[in-house]
Amino acid sequence: MTTAPPTEVTAAPPRARTATALFSPAHTSRPAPPAPPLKPVRKGPLAVSALLAVALTAYVWATHGAKPGVLLLLGLGLGVGLFHSRFGFTSAWRQLVAVGNGTGLRAHALLLGTTATLFALVIGTGTGLFGSAPAPSAGPLGLGLLIGSVLFAIGMQLGGACASGTLYVVGSGQSTLVLTLGGFIAGATLAAWQFDLWKDLPALEPVVLADHIGWFGSWAVTVAALALIVLVTRRVQARRNPPPVDAVPSARGALARAVRGSWPLAAGAMVLAALGAAVLLVSGGAWGVTSAFSLWGSELVGALGGHPENWTWWQRPGNAEMLAGPVLADKTSLTDIGIMIGAAVAASLGGTWALHRNIPWRTAVAAVLGGVLMGIGARLAGGCNIGAYLAGIASGSLHGWLWGAFALGGTWIGLKLRPLFGLGNPKPGDGVC
Repeated sequence: MTTAPPTEVTAAPPRARTATALFSPAHTSRPAPPAPPLKPVRKGPLAVSALLAVALTAYVWATHGAKPGVLLLLGLGLGVGLFHSRFGFTSAWRQLVAVGNGTGLRAHALLLGTTATLFALVIGTGTGLFGSAPAPSAGPLGLGLLIGSVLFAIGMQLGGACASGTLYVVGSGQSTLVLTLGGFIAGATLAAWQFDLWKDLPALEPVVLADHIGWFGSWAVTVAALALIVLVTRRVQARRNPPPVDAVPSARGALARAVRGSWPLAAGAMVLAALGAAVLLVSGGAWGVTSAFSLWGSELVGALGGHPENWTWWQRPGNAEMLAGPVLADKTSLTDIGIMIGAAVAASLGGTWALHRNIPWRTAVAAVLGGVLMGIGARLAGGCNIGAYLAGIASGSLHGWLWGAFALGGTWIGLKLRPLFGLGNPKPGDGVC
C-alpha cells in the first residue's frame, strides 16, 4: 500500500490575505440567530405618516421652493434607510467596547469610506445644485471638541441613541426616545444660551487634509485609515470571540425586504452615504442634525416671551439668519423632520410601529439626562455623530477623527453608568449582543 505525498500548503499572497481579512465572516461565539418574520403592515400609522409626508412636502415645495422641498425628500429617504437597516452608532460602540463585537463599527467604516469617496468627487470638482458651492465640514481642534465628544458619547449610552438614532426611533413610535429628544433639544438650547461661557475655550485651527495633499490624497489616506480600523476590529473580535449581533424581524424575498425591511447594514451604509452626498450637492453643506435642536428650543423660548435673538450664539454669522428665517426653510430642520416621518413610514410598513407607554422611571431619567448631555456635547464639539464624526471624517478633517476617538472613551464611561439607571450592557456569555 502506498501513500500519497503530503500536499504542500501555499500561503496566500499578501493582497489575498488582506482581502480575506476584510471580507470573510468575523468570529462570534455562536452563529447569528435567524431573523424572525415581520408582523403585518400597520395600516393606520402608515396612512397617517404617508399622508403627512406628502402634505408637508407639497407645502414646503409650494411655500419655500424646490431646494427645501428636495431636502425634505432627502430627509424622508434618510429616515427610511436608517430604520430599515437599523443603522446604529450607539449600539455599535457599545457592542465594541463591552464585548469586542466590531460589526457595527465596520459598517461605520463602509459608510465613512463611501461618503468620503462621494464628498471627494463633489467637493473636489465643485459640483453643486441650486447654485450651492459644496464645502467640507471642518471644526477647530480644541478643548470643546474633546469635552463635547465625551459628553455626547456618555449621553448616547444613557439616552439609548445618537442624534440620527433618536430621530428615527422617535419616528418609529418608541416613547422613551421622545424623552431623549426633549432632553436633547433642552441641552442644545442651554448650550446656545450659555455660549459665552465656553466660546473661548483653547483651540487650534481646523486641519483639512485636502488643503495639504489634495482631494485624491485626502481620500486615499481616509480610506486606508478606515481599512486599518476594519482589520483591527476583526483582530479584536477574533481574540474576544463575542456573541453575535441580534437579528431584527425581516421580510422574505428581495423585493419585500427592500420595501418592508430589514436591510443588511452594508446596504444601509451605501444608501445613507448616497443620500448624505445628495444633501451636500443640494445645500452645499454636509448632512447634520443637532443645529436644528438649538433652533427649535430657541424658537420655543421666543414663543414663551424670551429673546434668544440677543444671545451671542444667534448673533454669529449664519446663525442669525437661521433664527430669523422660517423653520421649514432651514436645511437641518427639514432633514430632521423628514427622518422622523420617513422612519414612521418604514416602521409602519415593517409592522413594528408602536407606542411604548410603560417606561420605568429610571429609564425615563436616563433618557432625559442622556439627551441633555448630547445636546450640550454637540454644541461644545461643533457637531454630533453625523455633523462631526461622519461629515468630518468624510471631509478629511482631523476633528472628525478626534471626535470618534474621544467618543469611544466616553462610551466606556457611559457603559459604567448605565447600570445605575437599570440599563444593561452586553456580556461575553450572552446569546446575542
